[in-house]
Amino acid sequence: MTRIFFCLFFLFWVQAKGQESIGMAEPIPVPTPLETEEERDSLEKDLSDVWNLFRFSQRNRLNKDSILQHKKLHFAIVPGIGYSLQTGLASFIAGNGVFKTAKGASTNQSSFQTLVAVTQYKQLIFPFVMSIWTPKNRFHITSDNRFLKYPSLTFGIGQKSLDAPASAINFLYLKMHQTIMTKVLPNFYVGLGYYFDRFWKIREVERTLHRGTPAPFDLELDREALASGLVAKVSYDSRPRLINPAKGLYASLLLRDNTPLMGGDSRWRTGLLEIRKFFTLPGRAKNVLAFWSHNWFTLNGNPHYLMLPSTGWDDFFNTGRGYIQGRFRGSDMFYFEGEFRYKILRSGLLGGVLFSNVQYFIGSPLRSDQIVVPAGGLGLRIKVNKNSGTNLAIDYGFGINGSRGLFINLGESF
Repeated sequence: MTRIFFCLFFLFWVQAKGQESIGMAEPIPVPTPLETEEERDSLEKDLSDVWNLFRFSQRNRLNKDSILQHKKLHFAIVPGIGYSLQTGLASFIAGNGVFKTAKGASTNQSSFQTLVAVTQYKQLIFPFVMSIWTPKNRFHITSDNRFLKYPSLTFGIGQKSLDAPASAINFLYLKMHQTIMTKVLPNFYVGLGYYFDRFWKIREVERTLHRGTPAPFDLELDREALASGLVAKVSYDSRPRLINPAKGLYASLLLRDNTPLMGGDSRWRTGLLEIRKFFTLPGRAKNVLAFWSHNWFTLNGNPHYLMLPSTGWDDFFNTGRGYIQGRFRGSDMFYFEGEFRYKILRSGLLGGVLFSNVQYFIGSPLRSDQIVVPAGGLGLRIKVNKNSGTNLAIDYGFGINGSRGLFINLGESF
């Protein structure tokens, strides 16, 4: 989940042994090898360089950098406050760490991230995410586990949702997604996994403390929903790093089979096709043009309403900048986004983006009731960690029917 929180700086770096990276606002995919000095711009700066400029002499700064380069574990804990359309104001404490299971550039960095957050709208958010690369990247193990106590707004399905007023529902949600993939060719992986999702205590809310009186919801929702089953996944990844890459291609196809044989409520299958492509533009600034296609579709059966493809309900809550999470929903979702990332300062400490996206939803399993919704916006980037390429991303997005809002990530949306 990346987009929900913003670490106000306030830069609390509560540093533990051998850390250099900072905590994330929501878990972000961090398995990335550090770039070599030849690949990274020698003039590049981040917030820790600015901080150290005032704290240390030049000799001490060089000694500090030399020591950090030899640490096996980089770990940090960061408290902060944040804001999003979905959560309102939020306070959190986040922690993350990166490490390698073997020395050398042939093994990607492994990572773990966690967060405990409470929000203005009485939400509780607790994820724990791991990404482990074994020596020489032979296996890639991912574990995505989250608990949400989540009062949320929803708008229904199909054409009616375009002008529908917000309805409010409460639910508890437990997510446990585990996969293991093995390398079969350079940059090419195949694997299997197990996905478990449970929603319970689902109920409509007639009045919310901070959002007034929402409209009655026109769908009858089951009070509980459980999905359990196996997944198969194939992926190709030529990006030199996974955070804020400047070039390369990522493509993956995931098929999920939910079945009562493994404890699920009903039999249904979904698929997810994702493609991300990055181009380094000519010139000294090395600006980047990035594209993201996220296509989430129902193959057969009828998933519960809360498990249907929806705006901002990808694994890291990043689709659909310009709209609140859950604004649109359907049996199939096809999503495309483009972003121009450019430097404002030569050092890369400050940058900017221009972005646009479009969502296409098919509202029912009969492939009828289709909607297309565009959005766009602009944003500011502040370099938080030059070694991993992590930016603080502050975006303002605009959608149709007056939808707009602030979207803040620790890390890029894709």
